[in-house]
Amino acid sequence: MKAREYDESDVRVRPGRRGSRPRSKRRPEHADAMEAMVTTVDRGRWTCALDGDAARPPVVAMRARELGRTPIVVGDRVGLVGDVSGAVDRIARIVRVEERRTVLRRTADDTDPYERMVVANAEQLVIVTSIADPPPRTGFVDRCLVAAYAGGLAPVLCLTKADLADPEPFAAQYRELDLPVVVTRRDHEPTALAEVLGGRVSALVGHSGVGKSTLVNVLVPDAARAVGAVSAVGKGRHTTTAALALPLPAELGAGWVVDTPGVRSFGLAHVTPDDVPAAFDDLAEAIEDCPRGCGHFGPPADPECALDTLVEEGKLRPGRLAALRRVLVALR
Repeated sequence: MKAREYDESDVRVRPGRRGSRPRSKRRPEHADAMEAMVTTVDRGRWTCALDGDAARPPVVAMRARELGRTPIVVGDRVGLVGDVSGAVDRIARIVRVEERRTVLRRTADDTDPYERMVVANAEQLVIVTSIADPPPRTGFVDRCLVAAYAGGLAPVLCLTKADLADPEPFAAQYRELDLPVVVTRRDHEPTALAEVLGGRVSALVGHSGVGKSTLVNVLVPDAARAVGAVSAVGKGRHTTTAALALPLPAELGAGWVVDTPGVRSFGLAHVTPDDVPAAFDDLAEAIEDCPRGCGHFGPPADPECALDTLVEEGKLRPGRLAALRRVLVALR
């Protein structure tokens, strides 16, 4: 009997133990992913607006496994794959988070090292405070300013209830910072504020009772309905405790308003003294000449602060420096 000849086709290799195959570090590029903006977050689900267009059906998505624990917050620009129809009970996957242009962060207090991202990619931080009932709080406004400067957002001060008191004394404290100040009254439409918000992504912050919710309801007539729709996604959770992006009507210039009712104060453990003056074009270069560890408070704490030299040379208004240093007190 002739011996059989064997070749490689006859070889059978039994698979090894499960999971023994080396894992590839290559990940799919998802070139076909659709761009979207995150409008709200609720317990592992993200609601997104395709192309940032509020007219299209919102898409509910989950985070893809390859993203791990990558944080995704309201305002993030993301890439979506899967079912992006926005149909009920359909879910897409977030496979990519684009680089953030700005980030509003806070900590629980000034000693907490853990940063919490509140909003991403907002162009403006609108600090809403009332002139009376409740009275304005300079400390809160200053902390919000520091958070805005550190995160790359342009701050705007919105003073409400001007029908109860004169807003000018409080507003005067911030004039030297070239800070836009918008004044609203309960008996007038917030036309000036609408002009500031139109066509931009703006985050609103403010203490309870200052009139922020009233402004949002006037600016976004469908705000209550939008909140209700998002609540349905979260199966009953009251989502007004979290950040929520609401689209402005087309007649106001479109844009988005991010309501942040859960942010009542800002811990600033993540901010350094350099972050604040670095946000100003006329001060950023000067502080490079300050000694290491300079807090920019001037004598006696910082006798060699370069900002004082600018004042002496007539390149910086004393009132502007005084206003800046008052804001820096929030970091102490």
